[in-house]
Amino acid sequence: MDPLTSSDQALRASEQRRLRLQVLGLNSVEAEATFDRVARLAASFTGSPLAMVNFINDERQMFRGMYIPTSSSGEKVGPDSPAIPFDLSELSREAPGDYGFCPHVVAQGSQLALDDVFDYPRFKGNALVNDLGVRSYLGTPLRDNTGMILGTVCVADFEPRQWDRRLREAMQELSETLLADFKLRDSLLAQQQELFAVFDGAPFPIMLTEGPSHLLRYANGKQGQAFGMVPQFSPGRLALPHLDAVGVFNAMDDAFHSGRAATLSRAHLGTYDYPQPQEFDFLCTPVRTSPGAPISGVLTVAMNVTGQAFAGAEQQAFAANVQERFERLGAFPGQRP
Repeated sequence: MDPLTSSDQALRASEQRRLRLQVLGLNSVEAEATFDRVARLAASFTGSPLAMVNFINDERQMFRGMYIPTSSSGEKVGPDSPAIPFDLSELSREAPGDYGFCPHVVAQGSQLALDDVFDYPRFKGNALVNDLGVRSYLGTPLRDNTGMILGTVCVADFEPRQWDRRLREAMQELSETLLADFKLRDSLLAQQQELFAVFDGAPFPIMLTEGPSHLLRYANGKQGQAFGMVPQFSPGRLALPHLDAVGVFNAMDDAFHSGRAATLSRAHLGTYDYPQPQEFDFLCTPVRTSPGAPISGVLTVAMNVTGQAFAGAEQQAFAANVQERFERLGAFPGQRP
């Protein structure tokens, strides 16, 4: 077998990083208090007007943590401020995958300190300079508890400045404080796997989806038998159009955006293992990947209420139990179900 080229290695690393972000529930742009707090600390001790905790997949950068300047009244500083050359209130929490300096930090796997971007021909024409007026930048690789680089913790200024050794080391230490968060996410994932073993033997369909697009993350055997097997991380609405047609994904939308359990009662549809129309109740519970994190997905249980296979009361009790146990994973730090 021919050895991998540097380009092949980069593509493989990018794909591994995307999958890792997907598993950890970090492959989206939702703000998260933990990461916003780290960005605020980075800005504070470096005296920088802009700071981010940036996760990078193979397509885009996601600023789940961000600090931008505010006035004394607490309002976001706008273009009228002489110190800020653009309207920070309009700054997005995402950017293309090749935008700015953070992708260089991830690619080289080491800290990048630019005292004055104009001193570096390679970076002088970067879009971050042209669009936002950034003149200095300090970015540190953000590694998870397995050692994989997921993105950066970075600060930037609109004036040239020196990033001395003390600041560089402090940024490195700050990035390492997030290891505990990644370990917690992995711990909760392990607990999820334990529940999945229970779900595999459940007498009714169960699926776990991720994000507002409801990417299929897990489905038990009954889900596949009844509604069809689909590839992992495929968009739910596209992969399961028959469930979408009866309103299941609308109920899942409600659960994801409201943070409260939602139900769809008496939905009529056939299944692959029994094509005659039946009645199902769908229970949709929002879930998190770590305590205090934003809603990351929805656990959906389908209960056949026609009474053809199982007693409805027993089915409902089991469904309520597994959903409660799953919901507790994201609700109580350190507590096992």
